[in-house]
Amino acid sequence: MKNLGKMMKQAQEMQEKMGRMQEELQNSEHTGTSGGGLVHVTLNGKFEMRRLKIDPSIFSSDDAEMVEDLVVAAFNDAKRKVDEFSKTEMGKLTGGLDLPDGFKMPF
Repeated sequence: MKNLGKMMKQAQEMQEKMGRMQEELQNSEHTGTSGGGLVHVTLNGKFEMRRLKIDPSIFSSDDAEMVEDLVVAAFNDAKRKVDEFSKTEMGKLTGGLDLPDGFKMPF
């Protein structure tokens, strides 16, 4: 029974660490860029857009589609950075366990 108590304590500690990690992730910000730095999109760890910066020189063009494409590309770059950060932080929490993609914790 000592092992069960130890496992319960470890599960509780893991849950507390998970809560702290989720808070850190939510408060983190990651900026993606496109067009050689003409467009910047900043997301938090929950993929919510916090800032959008577009260099005014883009607007000298009548090509709205290009601007739209650059915003999408910058958003996707920022999303990739959030995913990488999340995966790194999860790796710290799980002690390097190689969990499958999409695996949700806590159980």
